Amino acid sequence: MANKYKIIAKFIKDMSSETPDVDTYLFVKDNISNYSLNIDIKSKLLKEKIIQVETTIKYEDKKENVKKSFFEIVFATIIRLDEVIDDKKNLAKIVLCDVQNEIYPDLEKTFLNVLHGSGFPELKFSKKIDFDELYEKNNS
Repeated sequence: MANKYKIIAKFIKDMSSETPDVDTYLFVKDNISNYSLNIDIKSKLLKEKIIQVETTIKYEDKKENVKKSFFEIVFATIIRLDEVIDDKKNLAKIVLCDVQNEIYPDLEKTFLNVLHGSGFPELKFSKKIDFDELYEKNNS
């Protein structure tokens, strides 16, 4: 299937890496395996056939530790639809799957660079996000 959209811009809208002090850094370094990757995708129509998609990735500790670091990136992608898409399911699939599959390699690389620069150079994400699988799971 040919793309029904074109990416006309993509940029980091917001980025945050917070580690309050050296004690927290040392604690997080020892406990980074407790951290998990969370993704949230929002979209809004800017004008006819132009949509802004915001993909937010957070890497955070789900436990109630006092000492924790916070890592987040909000990546904005502006797409132009090649045609009017009336079916909301088709539009959702473009925003939640097609666009994500296209931008995610760059987004993950950028986010890992932030984490590595924040003092966690050995960090990698072993599991790749399957956006098509997530979409099917959430829409079945």
